[in-house]
Order: sequence, then C-alpha cells, then structure tokens
Amino acid sequence: MHTPSPGDLPRPYRRTAAWRRRKPSAQDSLSASQSFREHLRLGRKGLAIGVDIGGTKVAAGVVDADGRILSQGRRSTPGNDPRAVEQVIVELVEELGRGHRIWSVGIGAAGWMDLDGGTVLFSPHLAWRNEPLRENLQRLLRRPVLLTNDADAAAWAEWRFGAGQGQNRLVCITLGTGIGGAMVMDGRVERGRFGVAGEFGHQIIMPGGHRCECGNRGCWEQYASGNALGREARELAAANSPVAQELLKAVDGQVDRITGAIVTDLAKAGDPTSRELLEDVGEWLGLGLANLAAALDPGKFVIGGGLCDAGELLAAPARKAFARNLTGRGFRPAAEIALAALGPNAGLIGAADLSRVSSRMHG
Repeated sequence: MHTPSPGDLPRPYRRTAAWRRRKPSAQDSLSASQSFREHLRLGRKGLAIGVDIGGTKVAAGVVDADGRILSQGRRSTPGNDPRAVEQVIVELVEELGRGHRIWSVGIGAAGWMDLDGGTVLFSPHLAWRNEPLRENLQRLLRRPVLLTNDADAAAWAEWRFGAGQGQNRLVCITLGTGIGGAMVMDGRVERGRFGVAGEFGHQIIMPGGHRCECGNRGCWEQYASGNALGREARELAAANSPVAQELLKAVDGQVDRITGAIVTDLAKAGDPTSRELLEDVGEWLGLGLANLAAALDPGKFVIGGGLCDAGELLAAPARKAFARNLTGRGFRPAAEIALAALGPNAGLIGAADLSRVSSRMHG
C-alpha cells in the first residue's frame, strides 16, 4: 500500500483570523470599476434603441455605443391600456429600426421592476400590475429587450456619458413632479434587495408635514420638487401678496395656472420673489442630499430633471444647505454636487446602452 510522504499528508484546515484577512481596498474597487469600463469600451458594438415611457409621451431613439442619438421619434402615451402601449413601442422601434442594424431594445419606465427585469410590478402612470412586459415585447420585436426603471436608466447614462463619468459611487437625483433617484456603484446599477431602491423622494424630512401621494406626511418631494415649487407659489399668489404680482401677471390672475416651470422662468428673468421661492426649494434639496450622504457616502451627486432648468439658481443654495447640514462637516470629504449633462434624453440613452451591455454580457 502506498504511504504518502509527509508533504502529501492532508493538513488540518486553518481559518484565517478575521483581523488577518485583507479587506478590499479602495484601489481594489477602483480596479474593478476600471476593468468593467474596459469591458464596456471593447465588448460592445452596434446600435440599440432606447424607449422612455412617460405619463404623456413615449420617446425613443437609436443610440450608438458612444451615447449619441442618431434618430428619434415620439408618440403620445395611449391612455393606460398596457396592450396599446406595447403597440406604440413596437411601432416606434420598427420605424426607427429601418435602415439600421439594431442589436437590442431598452425600455425605461417609471415604476418598480422585479430583480430579474422581466416584470413591471407597479407603474404609477400606467395600468401595469405584475405585467410581463419584457416577454411580451421580445415576442413582438424578436430582439433582446431590457426593462428598467427610468431613473436607473438616466443614472446609467450620466455615469457612462454625462456628468457622472469617472465616479465609482454615484447618486443621481431627478427633480420633476416628484423626486426620483438611482445609484451606480462600481459600474453596476444598485437596485437593492427587492429591486425598489432609489425612492429617495419618500424619505420623511418633515414629520407631520405636507401629505404625500404615497400616503405619508413630510416626504422630501413635498419640499424639493417642481410640484412643491408650484404649490408654494400658488399659496403666495392666492393670498394676493404684494410680492406675488409678477406671478399673477404671468398667468393673467389665474392662480391655478402657476406651475414650477413658470416660477423657474420668472426666476431666470430676474423676478426676486420667484428666485426666493427657488432658493427655498434649493435649501430643502441640500438638506435631503446631506441625509443621503450620511447613509450612502457617494463621491458625487448628479441632479437632473425638469426643475434643473433653473441651473445655479437652484444648485447654489442646495450646495450651501448641503455643506451646512452634512454630518461630520469639516472633518470628512464632501461629495460634489453637479447638474446633469444629458437633459431629457438621459432616460432613453441609458435604456439603450443598458440593453446593449446586458445583451452582450448574456449573449
């Protein structure tokens, strides 16, 4: 019988003490992110179509590997009938696909998707409840289809091609009717355990405050969104305040017509009251960002959405409030706050690029 030499004898398993195990360093994280970026640069060619589904319109575009839109189209959102929306998507893809070799299709929509990315669990704008949208569209389009949240798609676009380039931990905030959000961490969209991460607008920032559509009171989006800006301006105008005369003049005295967009336009034109209202919203924005920095510690916040048309009139007070409320201020690095670079096309650019990356990695 063969007797193993001492060097062949099995040795007892020894578990390395926890304190001796090398922890992943920041350089490890950076190397992983750089490796993934190299994969993105070398591993994808061809064109993809991105589709951004909103409550009133469906926008689509042919997007190349550098994030450039080659052609675009749009349709009105056909009510809340899921089948009718699917048909509009098919029509847009077929129309835009003529003359192009399309590799894949990405769909970005407001709502919650399952972690597999095949089913819309819930959409606030459309009657999608546990809707197997990816399967339906792949059958109709005969191409790979990726389904994602619209805020995730916009964040990916900013990370790949916009204001978030070079960041390992990026948080994107979308300011519109409400507040949406998304995170890109080490080259991946971070969706949380159940796929519904990024609902930053519903952190409670003022207990007992304004009632939110989600059912709670005092949500962040009730103080730092386009809706909040319009509401505050309407309340001021309804009181017939002498400082609200420019607001009233802009809507011919019809208070209900005052919106956040009108306030923003007046602020840009120099109206001091509108600028003051925007500054208030910016301060609430900065406070919420300080809360997110305490929880997530990103390297950069990118702020997008329609309200960001105000530019530095919004961003400057947000940065001041952020610096004033940041936990450990003066003793820690602070995240940068920047305005988004890709505008309203970020969602369709991101959806297209994510679909191409996904189809290449799984193809």
